[in-house]
Amino acid sequence: MRTPRVRRTPEEARRLILDTAASLLSESGVAAVQMRAVAARVGMTDAGVAHHFGNRDKLLAELLRHGGRRLRDALQDLLASRLDHDADLLGFVEALHALYRHGYGELAVALHAAGWRDPDSGVLDPVVDALHRLRPPGGSLDDTRLAVAALHQAMATEALYGSVFRRSAGITGAAADDSAAQVRWWARQLHLALGILRGTANVADRGEPREW
Repeated sequence: MRTPRVRRTPEEARRLILDTAASLLSESGVAAVQMRAVAARVGMTDAGVAHHFGNRDKLLAELLRHGGRRLRDALQDLLASRLDHDADLLGFVEALHALYRHGYGELAVALHAAGWRDPDSGVLDPVVDALHRLRPPGGSLDDTRLAVAALHQAMATEALYGSVFRRSAGITGAAADDSAAQVRWWARQLHLALGILRGTANVADRGEPREW
């Protein structure tokens, strides 16, 4: 059912289009993000959506940037609450995985395969800085960057291929489809790679150890 059209400012229209495209992405993957489908949900014509984003490829590219902005916003809270004095790396890994699980991993892979490259960089620079401050003195900043990059890559591919990879390693049944154990494994590897002491790092708000 087409939503009745209403007048919106250009900024409101663009935000609504992106939020709607993000919902379609989360629900059904990249293939569902079509100009007509977005237009129908927001109460615009196809031409109205094209007026703001040009075409589907440009909409998808902007949607990926939109995901990057969502990641930045989510990380600001996470850095303040989890990586300021302690290192709740499991919480960080879970937050990163949650974003990609809603379709952004698939979107990134699809756009990359189509030849699109994002000129922006450094979305995880604040994370690199926060983690590096928690490392023992003398740790290599490049190693910190590589560890965060590896984690970023792992979470993106986990959303797409995690169950397939686990089955290839002999994990079967429900365990192959459950990403929780894999996410905990990556958090442990981040601790080990960066030499960050666990101590109180994995203590939840109630003062109880988090499950690894």
